[in-house]
Amino acid sequence: MNVGFISLGCSKNLIDTEIVIGKFKNNKYKIEINPENADIIVINTCGFIEPAKEEAINTILEMAEYKKQRCKFLIVMGCLVQRYYEDLIKALPEVDLFIKIDEYDILWDKIEDLIKNGILQKAKTKTCTKISEIKPLPMPNINEFCERVITTGKNYAYLKIGEGCSNKCTYCAIPYIRGPFVSRKMEDILKEAQMLADKGIKELIVIAQDTTKYGIDIYGESKLAELLKQLCKIDGIEWIRFLYSYPEGITEELIEVVAKNDKIAKYFDIPIQHISNQILKKMNRKTSREDIICIIEKIRKQIPFVTLRTSLIVGFPGETESDFNELYEFVKMTKFDKLGTFMYSKEEGTPAARLSEQIHGNTKKSRYNKIMREQAKISLENLEKKVGKVYKVLIENLSFDGKYFVGRTMQDVPDEDGLVYIENNAKFKSEEVLNRFVDCEIIDVSDYDLIGKIIH
Repeated sequence: MNVGFISLGCSKNLIDTEIVIGKFKNNKYKIEINPENADIIVINTCGFIEPAKEEAINTILEMAEYKKQRCKFLIVMGCLVQRYYEDLIKALPEVDLFIKIDEYDILWDKIEDLIKNGILQKAKTKTCTKISEIKPLPMPNINEFCERVITTGKNYAYLKIGEGCSNKCTYCAIPYIRGPFVSRKMEDILKEAQMLADKGIKELIVIAQDTTKYGIDIYGESKLAELLKQLCKIDGIEWIRFLYSYPEGITEELIEVVAKNDKIAKYFDIPIQHISNQILKKMNRKTSREDIICIIEKIRKQIPFVTLRTSLIVGFPGETESDFNELYEFVKMTKFDKLGTFMYSKEEGTPAARLSEQIHGNTKKSRYNKIMREQAKISLENLEKKVGKVYKVLIENLSFDGKYFVGRTMQDVPDEDGLVYIENNAKFKSEEVLNRFVDCEIIDVSDYDLIGKIIH
């Protein structure tokens, strides 16, 4: 039987999908890219914020149409299922099997019960949409990680070091979906990293909801810096980066490890969310404006050419014009290299959803636009400073028209940051540069991307 997959949401979700693909492949199923040709369709959903939930529902309904043709079984898993399991069973009878995240340790048993034995699930009589924090999730064993099928190409792969989150920010539903933070054993992570290197992967992207919390639950202290040092010893891995690091967890040791190891990208993704102390307190963030400014200054002092990325939330309940202006001026002053902004999404079951002074949608949109317009100017200024400089670039693709090689510098995260476009002329054959590192001089900029030429 042919199996097709759709993975929605974050890179942590993608790893879960890759593990399930591996399970099907190991059980002699054929992996199919086109859903029209799939006997089984598996959708891994996101349920983090309202737009993600809408995307997930629309995708499920779209894939359900294929059951009128070839598809025999439609399976839905992931965050949306964890949050709305009973409701989804009742609302979407087109789906043959829903699998919650806290059932991943028996995931294959449920899939086999459906496919081989035709056992369908039934909704319980009582529906409960109220969410509460769940127990720590079962972590896949090392064999499952090693058998996962990498879907991100030949060059990079995500390396999950933990599951869940214990920060309990008032706006965030993750603790209610994926439970408290749970670390993987370091020896398991290193074994998987070696396996990825043996497959030819050149770049590891270390991920968790908050990587700085890695190890605290099993070793009594953060072990992120130590883990990064051990990963640097693996032959074949040339680039290592980690996402995401909350400001309160960034230590002197971590900064030093990033500064001293050539394999580690000089890149910090620090989701600060806001800068007003009043809003930070309402968000239950663990840092203040003063703490954030201090850590940014410390990083830039010790790593002069560091790339800083952050994410912000505008329109949080009670955000006054003064609070927003403080955030806006901070963005202008700090000049982050990369910045993403979200309009506050009222998520049911979270403490922030119960706060008064909810901000009107038009106000949130206006504030979002103002921040992003300013960041566009800052980004262009930062990129123009790179013109004339030489960077190591990993070439990964050809443009759709074949006119350009497309790559990334070490300072660019796949699918999030900008690209480097290099003219595809007769000087180089595709096989000479694709999936290889080249030295590239930057000659121009275009929006959020760079234009370069290969010099070696």
